[in-house]
Amino acid sequence: MNLVLNLKKEYFDEIKKGKKIEEYRLCTPYWKKRIEGKTFDYVIIKCGYPSNSETNKILKFKYCGYEVKTIKHKHFGDTPVKVYAIKLKVRI
Repeated sequence: MNLVLNLKKEYFDEIKKGKKIEEYRLCTPYWKKRIEGKTFDYVIIKCGYPSNSETNKILKFKYCGYEVKTIKHKHFGDTPVKVYAIKLKVRI
């Protein structure tokens, strides 16, 4: 099973360049149901919603788990938030 995450171009490009090594999802019931207690083979990062033939807009990483962190990030506003920090270490 794979964890597929669709991103805005800005964050996709940062991951592709190696500047961003974690992808964040808010700790909400929605993401808790999809992440906690699950085992994935790969994390698939997509720039928007590309077709499968647009391989330049799809990155594949070995799933290396996640951490629950409290962060401040411009995407989530000025208040610190609790997130699932999904690790993006081993690119396939």
